[in-house]
Amino acid sequence: MLRTSAAAVAVAGLILSGCTGGSDAASPTGSATRAAGGASATPGPASPAPSPEELKKYYGQKPAWRDCGVSGFQCATLRAPLDYAKPAGPEIELAVSRVRATGPGERIGSLLVNPGGPGGSAVGYLQGYAGIGYPEPVRARYDMVAVDPRGVARSEPVACLTGPEMDAYTQVDQTPDDQAEVNALTASFKRFAAGCEKRTGAVLPHVSTVETARDMDILRAVLGDARLHYVGASYGTFLGATYAELFPGRVGRLVLDGAMDPSLSALDLNRDQTAGFETAFRAFAADCVARPDCPLGTGTVESAGQALRKFFHAADAAPVPTGEKRALGESLATTGVIAAMYDEGAWPQLREALTRAIGGEGSALLALADSYYEREPDGTYSNLMYANAAVNCLDLPPAYQGPADAAKAAPSFTEASPVFGEGLAWAALNCTYWPTPATGRPHRITAEGAAPVLVVGTTRDPATPYKWARSLADQLSSGTLLTYEGDGHTAYGRGSDCVDTAINTYLLEGTPPTPRKRCS
Repeated sequence: MLRTSAAAVAVAGLILSGCTGGSDAASPTGSATRAAGGASATPGPASPAPSPEELKKYYGQKPAWRDCGVSGFQCATLRAPLDYAKPAGPEIELAVSRVRATGPGERIGSLLVNPGGPGGSAVGYLQGYAGIGYPEPVRARYDMVAVDPRGVARSEPVACLTGPEMDAYTQVDQTPDDQAEVNALTASFKRFAAGCEKRTGAVLPHVSTVETARDMDILRAVLGDARLHYVGASYGTFLGATYAELFPGRVGRLVLDGAMDPSLSALDLNRDQTAGFETAFRAFAADCVARPDCPLGTGTVESAGQALRKFFHAADAAPVPTGEKRALGESLATTGVIAAMYDEGAWPQLREALTRAIGGEGSALLALADSYYEREPDGTYSNLMYANAAVNCLDLPPAYQGPADAAKAAPSFTEASPVFGEGLAWAALNCTYWPTPATGRPHRITAEGAAPVLVVGTTRDPATPYKWARSLADQLSSGTLLTYEGDGHTAYGRGSDCVDTAINTYLLEGTPPTPRKRCS
C-alpha cells in the first residue's frame, strides 16, 4: 500500500462500543470495535446456520455488474437473507463493487477488503483507496472487491438521528460532574437508541458480524472463488476471524491488520483501548515537548498530559468559540484530539489545532472532531456512527448495566489513561440502552483447519492495542504474527517496506513471514 496524507489517515478508526470514531474511505487504515472479558464463552451466532439447500438460491445468484460511474469500477447488488434463521423470509440487498485484475501474471482470484469500523464503507474504501492504491503487483493478480456490510453506507444503512440531533449528541458532556449531568448523558444514549429503532426497524436486529461473515461467503461463491482472500483492518480483523471460525475450510489468504481480540468483554475492550490512546498520546507528547512551539509546553510527557487535561476542563466550563453555532466543549475537543491519535502524520495538524484552541479559537480542533464523526459541511452525517453502535451492541453484551457501573469503573479507566480515561469510561454506557439484545458473546477463535492466517499488530497502535494482535495470533490454530514497531493504527501501507513486503509476499505467494517477524 501507499502512504496517504495525514488528513486522510487521521480519522481512520472506530472501536469503542460507546465512543465514536471515523473511517475515511480514502485511507489505508481501518477502524475497530469489539469487546469481551477474557472469558472463553462459546460463540453466540445471531442465527442458526441454515442448510446449504436453504441458501442455494443465494449462492447461485448471478449479479448484474454495471459501470459505477467511477473510472474502472463495476458495481452490483448481492442478495442475502435478512435473517439466516429464516432463509425463506425477507431479503437484504448489499452493495458490491470491484475492479478487475490488471495483469500481467496469472489471476489469483478476488481480494475482498474491509476498512473496519464497524460502519466503514468498504465500497468507498475500495473506490477511494484500495482499488487504486494497493501495490500494483497485488492489483495485477487480484480482482479487488468490496461489499458494504449490512446496515452500512449503501447496504440498507442503519439510521438513527437527524443532523441537528447528532450535533446535540456529540456535544453532551461525557465526564459528568453531578447527577444532573449523569441524567443528561444517559438520556442522550436513550434518545440515540430509540432513534435507531424508530428509523431502522427490521434491519436493526440483523447487522451482527456473524451475519456479515455469512454474507461474505455468499459473495465468495458468487465471485467464483473456492476460497476467500481478504484484507481486513481493525474491526475488519474481527470480521475476518469470524469468517475463519464459520468457514475454516474456505479460508484463503487472510490478512488481519490491527487485530481485535474476540475473547475480551466489552468492558475490557473499552478499557484496553483507553490505554491504547494513552500510549499514542504519550508518543505524541514526547514529540511535541521537544519542539519550541508545543502548545502543551516544553516540559515532560507528564506535564503535557496535565496541560491537555487543564484545557479539557476549561472547555467543559467555558466552550471555545469556533466561528459557528457549535462551540468546542470538552466532548468535541476530546474527540478532535483522539482523531489525530490514529496516525503520527496528523501530529502537526493537532499541534496547530491545539495552539489555536488554547488561544481561544476552536475551529481547527472542531474540524478534526467532525472528520472523526464523518460530519459534512452542510451538517449531515454519514451512517458510520449509527452502524458502529448497531453492530457493537449486537456483537457483545453491554459493558454496564447502568450508570452506577460506569461510575464504579471510571477509576480503572483513569488509571489506564489519565488524559482520556474518565470520558471513555462513561462513553461505554451506550449499549446499556440498546433496543435489541446482544446475540454474540466473547470467545476465543481458533478456526481449526484454516489455511495460514497473517495477523498484524503495531506496538503503539491507539485503537487496537498490540497485545490484541498477539492474543489473536495465539488463538488461531494457523495464525502467524507480524509486528510493526511504530506508531499509528494498523501497519500495511504506512511506510514500512518490511511490513509491506511481508504482506505482499503472503498475498501473492501464499507464504506467511517467519513466525514472530518484527519490522520497523
